[in-house]
Amino acid sequence: MERASARETAGRVAVGAIAKAYLAEFGIGVLSHVIAVGEARLERQAAWEELVALSQRDEVLLGCVDAEAEQRMKAVVDQVYKTGDTVGGVFEVIARGVPPGLGSHIAWDTRLDGKLAQAIVSMQAVKGVEVGFAAEGAAAFGSKVQDTIGYDREKREFTRGANRAGGLEGGMTNGQDILVRGMLKPISTLRRPLESVDLETREPALAAYERSDVAVVPAAGVIGEAMVALVLAGAMVEKFGGDSLAETRRNYQGYLKQVKDF
Repeated sequence: MERASARETAGRVAVGAIAKAYLAEFGIGVLSHVIAVGEARLERQAAWEELVALSQRDEVLLGCVDAEAEQRMKAVVDQVYKTGDTVGGVFEVIARGVPPGLGSHIAWDTRLDGKLAQAIVSMQAVKGVEVGFAAEGAAAFGSKVQDTIGYDREKREFTRGANRAGGLEGGMTNGQDILVRGMLKPISTLRRPLESVDLETREPALAAYERSDVAVVPAAGVIGEAMVALVLAGAMVEKFGGDSLAETRRNYQGYLKQVKDF
C-alpha cells in the first residue's frame, strides 16, 4: 500500500531537482504556484517574476503569489479544518525559456502535451489536467481562442498575440511559456470517518482515522513542478542528445541558430 501513497513522490521531487538543474543549463526555468483551494481562486494570470519571488521566500503559506487571494484560500482551509473535512484545489506549473520544436506531431504517444498530461495525472489525488486555457477555450468561439501569429522584422522572430495554447501546439512546443495545471480532489483521509465496510464481516463500519492534511494542493504543486521538469529534460535529451553537457549545449546552440536563420 505504501507504493500507492503520495510518500513515493519524494523520489520524484528529488530527481526532479536534478532535471531542473539540467534545464537551467539551457536557460529553462520551471516553477509552480497554487491558483485555487476549494472555491477560493486567483482570478488572474501570475507573472513569472511573482513565481520567482515566491520560490525565494523562506516561509510559504499556501503557495499563492497574491496575498489577498491566499488569505481567501486560508479561510477555506480554516473552515474545513473545523468541520473535520478536506478540500481540493488547482496548481499551475509554468516553464519559461523552452525552445520551439520539442516533442513530436507524428504519433499519439510521442506528443509532448500527452506526456505532460500523463505525468501530472499520475500524481495521487490529481483527477484532471489542463494545458493552456483549455476550459476557457472549450466555452468560447474559435475566433476568440486562437493565438494570432506575427513577425518582428527587427528581432527576426515570430510573435504571438496570446498564449491560450499554453506553449504547446500539435504535440510540440512553440517557444512560449508552457502552462500546465493539475486539479486535485480532496484527499479521502478525513478526521471525520467516512462510511465503509468491514472486510471480514462485510458489515457497515467507519473508515479508520488517520492523521492527514486538510489541503495538499501546495505540496502537489511542488511535485507537479518536478514532473514537468522530468518530462522536459527527457524531451531535451531526446532532441539534442550528446555524451556530455558540453556536447548537448553545442547541439542546442546550433539548433537555436538554425531556427533563427529560418
